[in-house]
Amino acid sequence: MNKLSVITGFLGAIKNRYMEYQGERTLEEKLERASKIKNLDGVELCYPADFKNVENLIKLIKGYKLGVSAINFRSRRTGKWWRGSFSSNIEKERKEVVAELKEAMDLSVRLNCNRVTTCPLNEGFDYLFELEYIDAFKYLEETFSEAAEHNPEVKICIEYKLNGPRVRCIFGTAGETLAFCQKVGKENLGVTLDFGHALLAKENPAQSACMLASSNKLFYVHINDNDRNWDWDMIPGAYNFWGIIEFFYYLKKLGYNDWFAHDVFPKEIDTVETFNVVTSNDIKLMKIAERIDMQKMEELLAAKNPPQTIKYLYSLL
Repeated sequence: MNKLSVITGFLGAIKNRYMEYQGERTLEEKLERASKIKNLDGVELCYPADFKNVENLIKLIKGYKLGVSAINFRSRRTGKWWRGSFSSNIEKERKEVVAELKEAMDLSVRLNCNRVTTCPLNEGFDYLFELEYIDAFKYLEETFSEAAEHNPEVKICIEYKLNGPRVRCIFGTAGETLAFCQKVGKENLGVTLDFGHALLAKENPAQSACMLASSNKLFYVHINDNDRNWDWDMIPGAYNFWGIIEFFYYLKKLGYNDWFAHDVFPKEIDTVETFNVVTSNDIKLMKIAERIDMQKMEELLAAKNPPQTIKYLYSLL
């Protein structure tokens, strides 16, 4: 059965380039808020922010009866790794990030999740003739290969995103990320499919899920929503109602039976209130997707008559 989690970073400070909406909170304050969210099964922890005191973290997780869906490894840092980490042309920086990723992998074992997800946002470029692409891909292959070999039982999930903070991130689409994972060739290296990032890349998230799953590389899922123009991290279903229903329908068909983690930007609205709507929307959208009769849908897909398909879908509401 699918379980719901929230990334702890969205339970603390909320700010963008222009404004700060909510101030920083302690780890205990964040986990306490998570425990108050209805229908929430656990959290996705952020490394290194949440791991300053590992023993205390484990105590809090147990105390609040929260599961751990993954460790979110942050490879972009204030004050270091300015021009990338996994793809840095500075060997010392590449060694640093691999060492820290290995530590996060070890921590994932301690927390019984055996999964690390990372969004390499700072691997990429702002200007043409800024990045030596050949070297960058060589270094990426070397660093992720070394990390994957550290513990084949721990899944490393690359979360792709088209841009931000780079004008163009090096892992921008599902296809690019899948091709890279296949090139590296490690069974425990796969992809985190973020619904909003797929929209930003002008993808159809359901199609991307099927492509990744066909190569056994759909390792993890993030849920949110946006208007396809920017990664706004909005409440699921706020913009792409039928898109997320199709996404849930195909995930069920693909046999995805794992965590759904949420990165939703609560701005100045109460955090618990926001995520209560997030989880309730998820459940409603999943239930609508479950109403779709698979045999009926197969017949409609074979007929290729969109008006009849749309008529059927609206009959489920």
